[in-house]
Amino acid sequence: MPPRPLEIGPAGQAAAHAIERTRVARGYSQRQLAARVTALGRPMTFTALSRIERTVRRCDIDDLVAIAAALGTPPQTLLVAPPNNLGAAGVGGI
Repeated sequence: MPPRPLEIGPAGQAAAHAIERTRVARGYSQRQLAARVTALGRPMTFTALSRIERTVRRCDIDDLVAIAAALGTPPQTLLVAPPNNLGAAGVGGI
């Protein structure tokens, strides 16, 4: 029997939503952002990015740092829930 994948917790879900929100705010498509991440040395397909944003795929720390760099934002900004969701994801104080 194959091992069960780890569940994506509240911090991972909040980060996934923050990645999508920031990407959209910057006007990037998933393909464009994935290409920017790849250009920074962290190979990523738009499918992988889509899976991260939909919380189907876990976003590891290296992905998070590369995505943040490609978005022009510090990584910690992707770890904090937006003000109207503080507490909802359980990570507002990170």
